[in-house]
Amino acid sequence: MEMDLTSAAERGRGGRPALLVLDLINEIVHPDGKYAADGYGAQARERGVLVAAAEAIRRARAADIPVIYVVVGFSPGYPEWPAGSRVFEKAKDDGRLVLGSWATRVHDALAPRPGEPVVVKHRVSPFHGTNLEVLLRTAGVDTLLLAGVSTELVVLAAAQAAHDRDYRVRVLEDATLAGDAGIHDAALQILSRISTVTTVAEALPAAPSAPAAERQGVRS
Repeated sequence: MEMDLTSAAERGRGGRPALLVLDLINEIVHPDGKYAADGYGAQARERGVLVAAAEAIRRARAADIPVIYVVVGFSPGYPEWPAGSRVFEKAKDDGRLVLGSWATRVHDALAPRPGEPVVVKHRVSPFHGTNLEVLLRTAGVDTLLLAGVSTELVVLAAAQAAHDRDYRVRVLEDATLAGDAGIHDAALQILSRISTVTTVAEALPAAPSAPAAERQGVRS
C-alpha cells in the first residue's frame, strides 16, 4: 500500500512521529478470537484499550501523523511458522493467525483507511523480516508512538529494536495490553528504561471529537 508522507515530513517542525498499531487484530482482541480467551480479550475490555487505541488513531490522523499498522500471521499451510517457538506453538495445530482470514484483520474499531500501510510480520518484532524500517526512513520518521498487544512481547520488542535504530520511542500505556495486568505493569517498568511511557492524551494533540457513527464497532 502507498503512503504519502513527504509533505508533513518536510514541515521542519522538529520531531517527526508515526503511530504504530501493533497486532490489534481479531484473533487477539476481539471477543471471538482464539487468543482473546488467553486473557487479552478481558484486559482489552477492562482497561478500555480499543477505545484508547481508536482515540490515538483519530488524534494522529487529525494531526497528520502517519498511522502504520502491523499484523502478525502465517500464510495458509504455515510455511513461515517457527516450530520451536513458545509464543506461536498453538498457532498451527489450532489454525490460528491465518493471513487473509478474519483472524488477522485489524479490529473493525481500528480499521485502516485506504493508503495507510499494513505491515505483515511472522515473528514477534515488527522490524524482523518486514519493510517497516523502509517505510519509516522514507517518511523521515524519528519518533515512534506504540500502541498494541502484547506489552511484554511485541511492544517491548518494537521498543528495543527501535531504540537500537536510534528512534525516539513513546509507549502509549493506555493503548497497550498484556494477557495479565501484572505482566503489563512489569513490562512497563522495563519499557521505561528504553522509552517514555505515556498516555494517548499526553503524547498526541487533542482533536475535535469524531461523530458517534465513526466510533462504532468496539464491543465491550
